[in-house]
Amino acid sequence: MLFIPLPFVVAILLLILFVIVVRRDDDAPPNVPFLALILVSVVQSILLGLRWGYAVEGVISILPVVAVTVPPLIHAGASRLVRKSGLPNVLRIGLHFIPALLIIVLMLFWRDAIDIAVALIFVGYAIAILLLTRSGADALRLTPFENAGPAYRAILLAAAVLLLSATMDIVVFFDFAWTRGTHTPLLVTIGNLALLVVLSIAVASAGRRGTPAHTSGTAPSELDIAEDKETIAAIQALMETKHLYRDVDLNLDRLARKASIPARQISTAINRATGKNVSQYVNDYRIAEACTLLRDTKKPVTEIMFDVGFLTKSNFNREFRRITESTPIEWRRAKAGLY
Repeated sequence: MLFIPLPFVVAILLLILFVIVVRRDDDAPPNVPFLALILVSVVQSILLGLRWGYAVEGVISILPVVAVTVPPLIHAGASRLVRKSGLPNVLRIGLHFIPALLIIVLMLFWRDAIDIAVALIFVGYAIAILLLTRSGADALRLTPFENAGPAYRAILLAAAVLLLSATMDIVVFFDFAWTRGTHTPLLVTIGNLALLVVLSIAVASAGRRGTPAHTSGTAPSELDIAEDKETIAAIQALMETKHLYRDVDLNLDRLARKASIPARQISTAINRATGKNVSQYVNDYRIAEACTLLRDTKKPVTEIMFDVGFLTKSNFNREFRRITESTPIEWRRAKAGLY
């Protein structure tokens, strides 16, 4: 009977996920680093199958190099949602090649240090990703508001996966030191497969085109409060007169350009004044208009969803429930009973 290692099955599933993400009906350009990450996960899963399923020893030298390409791809993908890097492309890509080059050097001169080096690389990139998104969903300035919350949570999940993977590498290191790797095959196979699947799903979600941003504990000055009021008044004017919230591709950078106000100033003002992030603030306007249309028209819920700036029913329902504590259909029925 033909034996097919589980990692090969996972590789096939990841390829299907890749095709689904590529063919997704989305006008926004693809997040290339995240797409590349899914393909790297496919390669890594195949290598795991060859190593632990068919005992192909030759892949041992390739696995660590492939593994350390994962954190840079996550960081690059997250950076594309946060802001455009000020570094030239060649320099930025070159910096992300350093972990792979380090592992290659260690393979040649100090193989015993590879596991610890991989763990440190994963931890370092996890910290860098968390710093990149430290201001919450508002950090994703290039992500449409509708998807900022899910994308932010997916990036946090990816960072957590890096930390878990680093922990697993350290466990494997000590397993070799204490038991000569008795438990390593089981640890590596189960751990890596789980991490690859969770990580790929996370980046697929983040690649689609919340939590409030954290503010410092310092109380705002009177000058800050006055500036916040001016900023919010300008944003309110755009929302109420130009209905800017209906733009399905609206993100923090686009809002900042329309208002001629720095993105950070908008985010800070809304957070301090309302306790919400900008995504939630904009969605409040969308849901308010949706409620009006549900009450005053007979339009289908799906049509209303598109009219007010949402693209997906799941996001619309989630935000509607956050604000009204009911579904759109329940809300319409309840209002109909009042008239």
